[in-house]
Formats: sequence, C-alpha cells, structure tokens
Amino acid sequence: MEGDFHRHLGDECIVSTARIFLEVVTRESEIRMIEEDLPSAIEMLRTTAPEVVVFGCTSAGALGTLDHDHGIGAMIRKGAHAEAITVLGAVIAQLRTIGARKVALFTPYLEDLTACVASSLAEAGFPPVKAVGMGILANLEIASVTPSEIVSFVESQIEACAPDCVFLSCTNWRAIEAIEPLRQRWGVPVISSNHAAIQMVRQAAANRLPAAARV
Repeated sequence: MEGDFHRHLGDECIVSTARIFLEVVTRESEIRMIEEDLPSAIEMLRTTAPEVVVFGCTSAGALGTLDHDHGIGAMIRKGAHAEAITVLGAVIAQLRTIGARKVALFTPYLEDLTACVASSLAEAGFPPVKAVGMGILANLEIASVTPSEIVSFVESQIEACAPDCVFLSCTNWRAIEAIEPLRQRWGVPVISSNHAAIQMVRQAAANRLPAAARV
C-alpha cells in the first residue's frame, strides 16, 4: 500500500505512514492489530498534522458489522484530529457510484476473512455473486503475488458468475496493476482496495481547494 500511495499520490501531496503490525492475516491477528497497534499509530500520525488519515486494511474493517468499520474511522478522527478514510468505506462508495449489482469478490485471504468482506459488502447492499480467496496466511506472501498471478486467479474463477463489477480486496496485494488487464478482458469496472482509497483521498483533497482552483 505504501508503494501504491507514493506512486499515485506522491506528486500531489505529502504521504506519511505509520505501520501497524500484521505478520499473519487472521481474524485474531487483525483484532490484536486494531486493539494494540492502531492507537499508537494514530498518535504518531497526529504529530504530522495530517489532513486525511487512511486506515489501510480492508479485512480488518470487515471483522464485524459496518458499525465496526465506522468505529475505526471515529477512533482516527478523534485521535488524529483529521478526516478519516477507511478502505472498506472507500470501496463501498465506489460501488455506489458505479451502481454495481453483481459484484465478484476476489481476495488473497483465508476463507474466514473473505467471508467477512463478503458480509460487509452484503450489508452495504452489494451481496457478492462470487467470493473466493487464495488462502494465503503470511502477509509477506500476499505481497509477493504478482499482478499476472492475480489476473490468472480471477480468470480461473470468474466465468460462471457473470459479474458487472470485480473487487480485488487487500491493501497488500499488487491489485492496482491487475485492474487494466482485467477490465480489458472482461469489460466491467474493476475496483481494488488501494485504488479506491487513493481516489477518495483525491476527492478529499479536491474538496479542500478553493472553488476557483477546482476547475
């Protein structure tokens, strides 16, 4: 996620990061990450006087109902004194903009976390017609999956479900680089976690400009 943010936003704004510990991608590890590491990360980012803070984990935002994800945003707003964006919230906003009705969800996660994300999408009004993960446990292994491997994984699973939108979930997946090949192959919008968050940051930045500068 850090690489994507620097590549896509580095010329537009200052990108500061604070890492939250996640070595294996499980429900228990993500709960611990939120409870133990997120508060100190917020405190560190507060010292940079940020305008926008992004919570950069899709599946951790999906561990409960959407109120759980909203609560993470509220924690960030209170602690960092900044606008808060969650990846899950950014994805749902994009799905609403597109008007998606048949979303296919693809993840690198274990089945439990894939189901969590699917449940959150369903609560938001976008029940997936397909939800499947690669079953990867180690976070470093997720980052090692190449864009071409992501494309191959999606194409091995997508034909029978005929989606009108594809969502590639995970901020540690090189999914931005898989968007265009999949869009060209299947002719439907393709959303990734990082791309959705980047677009929402851009929107937040534009809203802060004087009206004359937005033209």
